[in-house]
Amino acid sequence: MRRLRARRALRRPTTALAAIAATATTAGLLAAAPSAPAAPAPALAAGPSATGLTLGAATAERRALTGKRTVMVVGNNWDGTATIVDGETRRKLDRIDIVPDLEQELRDIRTTPDRLAFYLAVQQGVGEGHDQYVDDAFTTRNGRFLAVSRPSLSDVVWIDLRKAAAGDRDSIVAERQMDGYRTDHMGVSPDGRRLLVSDSTERQVIEYSMVNERRPDGTRIRMGQRLRAFESGDTPHENNYSDDGRRIFHASIGRVYTAPDQDFPAPIPDDFVHDSVKADRWLEVVRTRDFAVTKRWDMGLELEEAGHPDMSSAVRPVALSPDEQTMYLQVSFFHGIVEFALDEPDVAGSADYTTGPLGGATVPEPETGRVTRLIPLPNLVPDVPREQYVLDSAHHGIAMNESGRKLCVSGTMSDYAAIVDPRTEERKLFRGDARFLEGREYSKPYWATEGPGNTCWMSMSGSDMVTIIDFRTEKVIGEVAVGDHPQRVREGRIRESIVATF
Repeated sequence: MRRLRARRALRRPTTALAAIAATATTAGLLAAAPSAPAAPAPALAAGPSATGLTLGAATAERRALTGKRTVMVVGNNWDGTATIVDGETRRKLDRIDIVPDLEQELRDIRTTPDRLAFYLAVQQGVGEGHDQYVDDAFTTRNGRFLAVSRPSLSDVVWIDLRKAAAGDRDSIVAERQMDGYRTDHMGVSPDGRRLLVSDSTERQVIEYSMVNERRPDGTRIRMGQRLRAFESGDTPHENNYSDDGRRIFHASIGRVYTAPDQDFPAPIPDDFVHDSVKADRWLEVVRTRDFAVTKRWDMGLELEEAGHPDMSSAVRPVALSPDEQTMYLQVSFFHGIVEFALDEPDVAGSADYTTGPLGGATVPEPETGRVTRLIPLPNLVPDVPREQYVLDSAHHGIAMNESGRKLCVSGTMSDYAAIVDPRTEERKLFRGDARFLEGREYSKPYWATEGPGNTCWMSMSGSDMVTIIDFRTEKVIGEVAVGDHPQRVREGRIRESIVATF
């Protein structure tokens, strides 16, 4: 069992990534030209057998009133495209290029030694030998633009959807480079005005504007403008706003691209070696008004307090209950769900550890927050060593339906989707061959999100498709073929006048 102790801030993640870059240099990779993504494929007509629905009168009326179409945007990470799917009929609408500026970006990277080193480090490490061109994507609230984080290019861009649909090479209307060398998960505020972007190698999350607006003092803000940042641990990752927009739930996952992952034999303490390599992994609550970090937990120590020692501190995707008092979260290497009560008193009743620094001072364990339960799910790869887990992810993807009665879980390493009742822990697994798309299978599920009509949308990154599961009936009701290695899937809205050009 690990001893509860203070966790100090460890080396910056750029050190470990730099080591990977150095290895790439030694292997002669720096002399190789970075690979270009595959050209966007034309949008294929998806029949009812693949996607299921015919447009109803109520939906048509709603579209006419709002002038916008509800869509699901699928980011195809390895080929640099986004597939746009009608969120209600589940028909594929278009597939657009997210890297129209790739040639210029690669020229800039090749002539900048530090950027080139990290580009190749990301490719050979986090990218599993592939370039990462699309991680996360959100539509703007006016339905005209798409904000996209591009990990290998270490930036976030805003794309004019009308131009992208037409194949114009000048579709990028704003671009912002990170302070570091890689972007990752994003998050959009409930009012659609602000965008959070995880700056992977700089221990921070940066806020950008998603709108053009004028502040009360007369200051003009432009879409894409950088506004603020808050502190994170190593490798900032997940960002979720509370429903009222007043809080941000954020997690950093540490150096998931490094070993060691297995337990170490005595006399070397496995926690010391593992924690020193993986670095700072925190779950934080951030006050939106001033970006103050109001709470910070080390989930590995919280799990230990609750009687579950030797579990990872790295919080992966999370789902919040409708009342936002309970968080259902995934942690590295664990095949299952951790139930965490955000507002219940700490198990020990006192601060047993500290994290930090935050502004030069360590942060004590919060007085509230406790692990109340583990919900184990099947581990179908018991003989696979943890070093072979995809970026330490046993599971990577979790979503909750609006009623809070069911969870949808991506069993990444075990190649299954699961619908779980958190009250009874009853579950239904979906695995094997695709239900509607011939020649496809449930492989490497990598994200889950709730969609229109009480549905769960899950990316199958190993088979280039998205599957749609009905929460109520617990049946697969649609599947959509998408681009290479789909990851994030996000609900959005696009103007009908733009959809008409798809």
